[in-house]
Amino acid sequence: MKYIVSLVCGFIFINTTHAQQKWNLQSIVTYAMQNNLNVRITDLQTENARLTYDQSKLSRYPTASFGSNVAVNSGNNQDPTTFARVTQTYLSSNYNLQTSVDIFNWYSKKNTILANEWEVKAATANVDKLKNDIALNAANLYLQILLAMEQQKIAAVQIQQTQAQLNNTNKLVKAGSLPIINSTQLDAQLALDSLNYIQAKGNVTQSVLGLKAALSMDAGLPFEVETPDVSTIPLETIADLQPEYVYELALQNQPLQKFNEYKLLAAERSTAAAKGNMYPRFSAFAGLGSNFLAFKRRPFYDQVLSGFTPTALKVDVAGTSYSVQQPIFTQGNLLGYVKPRPFTTQLVDNFNQFVGISMNINIFNGGTARTSYKRSILNESTFKLQQERDDLQLKQDIYNAYTAATIALEKLNASKKSISSNEITYDFAQKRFNVGMLGTFDLITTQNNLLRAKLEYALNQFDYVFKMKVLEFYKGMGLKL
Repeated sequence: MKYIVSLVCGFIFINTTHAQQKWNLQSIVTYAMQNNLNVRITDLQTENARLTYDQSKLSRYPTASFGSNVAVNSGNNQDPTTFARVTQTYLSSNYNLQTSVDIFNWYSKKNTILANEWEVKAATANVDKLKNDIALNAANLYLQILLAMEQQKIAAVQIQQTQAQLNNTNKLVKAGSLPIINSTQLDAQLALDSLNYIQAKGNVTQSVLGLKAALSMDAGLPFEVETPDVSTIPLETIADLQPEYVYELALQNQPLQKFNEYKLLAAERSTAAAKGNMYPRFSAFAGLGSNFLAFKRRPFYDQVLSGFTPTALKVDVAGTSYSVQQPIFTQGNLLGYVKPRPFTTQLVDNFNQFVGISMNINIFNGGTARTSYKRSILNESTFKLQQERDDLQLKQDIYNAYTAATIALEKLNASKKSISSNEITYDFAQKRFNVGMLGTFDLITTQNNLLRAKLEYALNQFDYVFKMKVLEFYKGMGLKL
């Protein structure tokens, strides 16, 4: 079963040169969230979605552009200001300012903006989901450390008890009240208890290293955790965490459910935008322009009529057809030179402007627009099914968590009774052993039974607290130790 745990982070761990502050659940989770590379990558993806959204909002406004070019022309070409054919080298430049704006596009742009807005919210919810997953993993590893430390404490107490029994038995053996085999058996038990303690201590070290690896920390750095009393951790009653009630609340507060909701809303807007792209679009456009021409000087000559030449044209006059002729001019005397006008004068004289309305209709574009629309519909249906699937999985997880918490509570109560019974049994066994009515082997067996009962109780206690905190999280309360 997949658990998602949301944790309230209260403060950040600070490492100083004078003292090593202990790590608690909040500082561990804070450090994990701040240093996890997946979270940082997802944050960048969220920022990218936000940039897309901001850019789409700006697309509502008119576009504007300014252009200019400068060119050197030579040989026979057309004067860009008089449009006459000239044979001369000159410098020309033109300037234009253009703008355009959509008048009506079937709300395609509006729906695109809304889709991008929901995509930003979905990306944010995805970051929250990832943080919850990381928090769950860190919390689970933290609880493993606490459990391992509790087991180490129990193993240390067991050594003390066995050592005390051995000291007392040695006195009785010296006094001749007990045979030496009793001391030998307890000595062997003390060695076994010491081995259990070493193993428990090693489990603590391994659990700490596992947490450091999850936090991407240097394994050689000092690391000490706080050890809260598990019996003082506040818990909701199981009656306040009924699965159907918790499920209704979880639908409203879980990041995955919010992510699916936002993605579906974005898909619906994208479908509407894609549909609008299939219809004609109307736009308005306008522009301003001018140009400039520079040359050294241009000679001009008198034009002398030297004759006529026939053309291919005919004209009918009173039933008689006549050929149309055109005059032939030859260059006469040099009359003078033309110089270009000043720059500002040319810009004013050549100033022009235009305004208009355009319509764009997709008659055939390889089915791109219609295929995009159909693909958007399929994408929308996919998110609907994904939302339904994840909601069903959430409900299944909550019922599983409730069942697991109920079983954990029953195991905890049973292990508590087991400790009580084993303590009474061990107390009687100790008294019988002291008067020689019970062998060492039986005493050790009774002692080991009590040790196992305590270890089982510690395990069940942590297991119950964790499972209850998972249910509290689904309810929207977060997880606090």
